[in-house]
Amino acid sequence: MSIVGMKLDKLLKHRAIIWLLLAVNVPGTIYGYIWYGNQLAYTAAHYPSWLLPFVPDSPTASLFFTLALILLLYPPKTAVGITVRALIEALTVVTSVKYGIWAVSIIAAGGYQGGPIVWQDWMLMISHAGMAVEALLYARFFICRKMIPLALLWTLLNDTVDYSYGVYPWLPRVLTDDVPQVRTFTFLLTLVSAAAAWIASKGVYARRAK
Repeated sequence: MSIVGMKLDKLLKHRAIIWLLLAVNVPGTIYGYIWYGNQLAYTAAHYPSWLLPFVPDSPTASLFFTLALILLLYPPKTAVGITVRALIEALTVVTSVKYGIWAVSIIAAGGYQGGPIVWQDWMLMISHAGMAVEALLYARFFICRKMIPLALLWTLLNDTVDYSYGVYPWLPRVLTDDVPQVRTFTFLLTLVSAAAAWIASKGVYARRAK
């Protein structure tokens, strides 16, 4: 590893940096669930309640990353705890990369087709791009490689539920006639995100953050 890479790793693993990321991601996760409030309420009123966990995709990915950061700060010692940590980290990388890229792509596609892009959309694109970047940066400190196939299966299940029952994230109005294309893109992006997670992770037990 180059000197620059070693310095970057040391910076990213510094406890102060991890706490700073938590200070950003915790309120961001809460805001994400609030953002999905209307769709959650609509789903609760018109669909079976078991579909509710499949609605807020991006906030749940952000929640996984938040938990992964906490587990970097305070790594579990038991076999069960280590297994749970690996699963959370795998879900973190796969879903953060997937939904980060998905949101940016869908907003950009809506703008390309003539839909308005307002300041909230720019905020969403920046924050979701950040989700993907931070997950890929931290993947090399995770022990998630063996759990990536399981995270892939979960994300594919989420995609299947979303597009089988119509509880996928609400699209820009100009894309409402492009759902089949969006569905295909979503499934392909899940596969690409799992591959990216596999490449970015080393599968080595990370030392406690310094």
